[in-house]
Amino acid sequence: MSDTQQVSGSYWLQTAPGGPPRPALAQDLTVDVAVIGAGIAGLSTAWELARAGLGVAVLEAGRIAAGVTGHTTAKLSAQHTLVYDRLRRTRGTDAARLYARSQTEGVERAAEIVDELGIACAWERRDAYTFARRPGRVGELRAEARAAREAGLPASFVTETGLPFSVAGAVRVTGQAQFHPRRYLLALAEDLVARGGQLYEGTRVTGLEEGEPCRLATEDGPVVAARHVVVATHYPLFDRALLFTRLSPRRELVVAGPIGADGDPDGMYITPEENTRSVRTAPYGPGQRFLVVTGEHFTPGTGDTRARFADLTAWATHHFPDLRITHTWATQDNDPTDTVPMVGPLHAGARHVYVATGFGGWGMSGGIMAGRLLTALIRGEPCAWSGLYDPRRLRSQVREAPDFVKNQAKVAGHFLGDRLRPGGSLGSLGPGQGAVVRVGTERLAVYRDDDGDTHALSARCTHLGCLVAFNSAERAWECPCHGSRFDIDGEVVQGPAVRPLERRRLRTRDAEGTGDD
Repeated sequence: MSDTQQVSGSYWLQTAPGGPPRPALAQDLTVDVAVIGAGIAGLSTAWELARAGLGVAVLEAGRIAAGVTGHTTAKLSAQHTLVYDRLRRTRGTDAARLYARSQTEGVERAAEIVDELGIACAWERRDAYTFARRPGRVGELRAEARAAREAGLPASFVTETGLPFSVAGAVRVTGQAQFHPRRYLLALAEDLVARGGQLYEGTRVTGLEEGEPCRLATEDGPVVAARHVVVATHYPLFDRALLFTRLSPRRELVVAGPIGADGDPDGMYITPEENTRSVRTAPYGPGQRFLVVTGEHFTPGTGDTRARFADLTAWATHHFPDLRITHTWATQDNDPTDTVPMVGPLHAGARHVYVATGFGGWGMSGGIMAGRLLTALIRGEPCAWSGLYDPRRLRSQVREAPDFVKNQAKVAGHFLGDRLRPGGSLGSLGPGQGAVVRVGTERLAVYRDDDGDTHALSARCTHLGCLVAFNSAERAWECPCHGSRFDIDGEVVQGPAVRPLERRRLRTRDAEGTGDD
C-alpha cells in the first residue's frame, strides 16, 4: 500500500449501510436497564432483556453495529483456535465443558433468532478448522482435538482440508456457522424497537454513578437513570476493577474480494502460524464466493501497518490466485490474560452494573452468549457458566500471573520507553503522513493532510496518558497501551478513551521546521 492509500472499508458495512442515523438522546431518561454499546454483545443483551419484558435503552457513541462488530470476520463457532487444551490444563475439565456448552449455545441461539425473525443474513453452516502446516505442531493439534471432544464438541483430528495447500494436521469441529453480522444486528435492532426498546446513536456516555438507581452522564448533557447498567463497549468504559490490567488489545488486518466458486475452501479456517491466518467465504454472485482473509495481528500503535497489509495481500493472492481484492479493513479485540472472556458484575462491590469484554477475537458466539448470561444475572436466574466468566474470579488469576506480568511490562515499556525515544521531524512529513514530534517540552501528534495543512494534537492518550502513534494505512492515532484510537482531528474512534486528544496550535516556525527545538 502506498503512503497515501487508505483502507477501503468493511464489506459488512458497505453492503448493509443501515439507513439514516437514529436520534441522539436529547432529554433525561429513566429505564429498567441501560446498555452502553451497540455491538453484538450490547444489542444481544438488550434484545434478550426486552424480550423478557424489561424496559431497555441502548446508548451508542457512534452507529449501531459499526464498531468492532462491523469489522469482524463473522465466524460463529465454539472452536476458538487452541482454547480447550489450555482450559483443561489451567481451569480443569469442567471449565472446558462449560466453555464449550456456553459457546455452542451462542451459536445455536443465533440460529434460533435468524429463524424466528426471518433474517436474511447469509446464514450458512460450515465446519471450523484450526490447522498447522508445520509438522512440529501436530501433537498440539491432537491434544486440542482430544480436549475439545472431551468438552463435548464434535471435534476430530484430520489431515485433509479444503484449503488450496497441504497441512500437517487440523482440528475439525463440525456444524458451526457464519453470517453477515451487520444484517443480523440491524434486524435485531429493529425487533428490539418493536418490543419497546430504545436505541440512541451519537450518544457518548462519560460518567457513571452507581446506586439505586444508577445514573449515567452523557457528553451532551442528558442523564439516564437505570436500575441496572451493562457496559458492553468492547473495552470497559468504566473500569473500577482495573480490568484493563488483564486485557491486551490486538489489532488484525483484513483483505477480501471475490473468487470463483470452484476455489471455495468450504469451511472456516484459522492457524496461529504466520502471525495468524484466518480464511472464510460468503455468498457473492453467480459462480463466485467472497473470500475474507484475516491476519497480521499486532498491538495498536506499533510497527508499519502498510507493510503488514502487503504481507497479508501477498499470502492471500499466492494461495488464491484468482482473488480480486476489493475491500481492505482492520479489526480490533482484547485478549484476556487467562483466555476466558469477562462477563458479569463489573467489580466486587457491584450490585447493578455489569460488563462484557475480553472476547479474544471470538465475539460473535461470545457476544450472543453474553446477552443470555447477563439477562439471567439481571433477572436473578441461575446460569451454569456464570462463575466461569465472572470478572471477579480469583482462582484463575493465579494461573494467569505470567501473562498478566508480561502484559503489564509491555504497557510500562510503552508508557516510559516511548517518552525516551527521539521525536519525528515536522519538516519530513509529507501529505497523508503523521508522527509524534517534540515541540518545546511537549510531545505532539502531528498529521499533514493531502493539502499540506498540519493538524496538531497532544500526543498523550486521554485514557491513562500513554503516547499515541500514527497508523499510516488507516490514518488514525492509536494508543499501544490499551488500544484507544483517535482520528486525525483527535476525536475518539475507539475506547476506552472517552475524551478527544487535546488540540494544539503550531507556530509558523514549528510547522516549517523540525520541531526538535
